[in-house]
Amino acid sequence: MKQAFCITLFLVAGGSSVAEEAKSRTIRFTYAVTVIGLEAGQEARVWLPVPPTTDDQTIAKIDVDPSLNLERGKEPKYGNEMFFLKAKADKSGMIPIRIVYTVTRKEICGETDKELTANLDKFLKPDALAPPTGKHLRLLEGNALPADQIAAGRQLYDLVNDMMRYAKEGTEWGRGDVNWVCNSKFGNCTDFHGLFTALMRSQKIPSKFEIGFGLPPARGKGEIAGYHCWAKFKPEGKGWIPVDISEANKNPKLKDYYFGNLTEDRITFSTGRDLVLEPKQAGPPLNFFVYPYVEVANKPLPADRIKKAFSFEDALAKP
Repeated sequence: MKQAFCITLFLVAGGSSVAEEAKSRTIRFTYAVTVIGLEAGQEARVWLPVPPTTDDQTIAKIDVDPSLNLERGKEPKYGNEMFFLKAKADKSGMIPIRIVYTVTRKEICGETDKELTANLDKFLKPDALAPPTGKHLRLLEGNALPADQIAAGRQLYDLVNDMMRYAKEGTEWGRGDVNWVCNSKFGNCTDFHGLFTALMRSQKIPSKFEIGFGLPPARGKGEIAGYHCWAKFKPEGKGWIPVDISEANKNPKLKDYYFGNLTEDRITFSTGRDLVLEPKQAGPPLNFFVYPYVEVANKPLPADRIKKAFSFEDALAKP
């Protein structure tokens, strides 16, 4: 089990923090997609998220076949970048795409994104599946939150962690539907952090949802089964504080670590929910954007016709 290397101690009364030296990790991440089941020559519109360079990570290189003629765009609400292409299926009815990113990711110890202070209102507004009058407000009844916003964040972090269990049962999990989560009391990372974000915003504390991919702690190479997400909140006068409640739920010994710290074993691909892509898609806004989105004849292509393969290889391994 990964140990807490950079525990950040938040001194609630004084609002200061102390952190040890953070770790980092450089990998080559392969994002491969094949659109299948088309007629030969049939055209599809494809959007692919592009991981950003931020305070938390650096994208050093992007390797892609230039014949794909990818266009690079940015949606205006959160600034998420993406590749877009119009492509025609080959004789087998397929459109293959492969992109390799060289990424250096840092362990986050305490505050990050300190320069992200403009237009905070967007991080206070409700998401479609987290309505402002949702059932999450009932969780606050009888729970007096401290005035200190870091302490309030910790209390809500514990509330979500204590109420929920990490499980993928049935078909409704993974959407961040706050009303469903409050009834079911289980789910995956989307459900944990959708609820946390809604609770923080209900207290007028900016909070944001980030999504990407988790990496195995052991250095080497291998396949990545699916996405991972986490959240950050911004106390007044501070930078953004990260939390990963679903990982804390799976690893109780690291519960304190995952409030205010994130391991370097992840890559961010996008921020926010209810996303309108660039160029604008014909379908509705995306709940979140980490997997490819494809339209044919201005209709979303079913997920079973978009084959995905994600993998990683450590380039500069550190123990």
